[in-house]
Amino acid sequence: MKEIVIISGKGGTGKTSIVAAFASLAEDKVLCDADVDAADLHLIMNPEIKERHDFESGHTAIINQDKCTECGICRDLCRWNAISEDFVVDSIECEGCGVCHYFCPEEAIDFPLNTCGEWYLSETRFGPMAHARLGIAEENSGKLVTLIRQQGKKLAEEKNLDLLLTDGPPGIGCPVIASLGGAAAVLIVSEPTVSGRHDMERVAELAAFFKVPTMLCVNKFDLNPDQGEAIEAFAREKNISVIGRVPFDPAFTRAMVQSKTIVEFDSRSEGCEAVKDIWENLAKDL
Repeated sequence: MKEIVIISGKGGTGKTSIVAAFASLAEDKVLCDADVDAADLHLIMNPEIKERHDFESGHTAIINQDKCTECGICRDLCRWNAISEDFVVDSIECEGCGVCHYFCPEEAIDFPLNTCGEWYLSETRFGPMAHARLGIAEENSGKLVTLIRQQGKKLAEEKNLDLLLTDGPPGIGCPVIASLGGAAAVLIVSEPTVSGRHDMERVAELAAFFKVPTMLCVNKFDLNPDQGEAIEAFAREKNISVIGRVPFDPAFTRAMVQSKTIVEFDSRSEGCEAVKDIWENLAKDL
């Protein structure tokens, strides 16, 4: 079983639309939405949830007022100023370090595990899917990405499927790092803008650090060919395989509005033909 992770360096490049199109074209695969902070692949896939699980991670201190003697040790130790003068923990300010819990002489501070979100195993019209939703402003998204990828691989093994198609997070932070390890290949979806080029370069360096074979396609290439060509030139300089260009095509947006992939909505559109070529090139490299 091989995993291809599609990442972008920045949000808004069209990464998820291209992943959804790949879902229409690929065979014997499991879908995995690892963009847990802002998951939206489900909007197109319309999954039927088969299993629903809480995602628990991190801790928040809670002071038991019946046991607390207001000795002040916890307030002295807390470097986040998360404990008020009347000994109530501000859950927003609390970083979950546990110092107050461990050093409270009265054992008056509980330290429960947080429920940060949910993860799901679902069926879609294109096959099984592992996905998740992280709560608003919750942390530990990298841990949830790892969990979702593990569940996707488990699904692939159970169903004897050859491919895990992962919609990765944008940026270069912890969630992206968690999405790269062990992948067979990475496809970077960039856009022909200054910020698109800058962020593509950063995420390409990250993929190179983890020694993951990397490919590139430029979405909406025709909106700024000069920047698009500069992005491709950088990729070739770094031995990144350039496997295609996608033109600006309003059919992508029209398809999304109807919760369809561009392959379902208009298989003869210019954008769809470009995505088909990219998928063929990607499949050859795999």
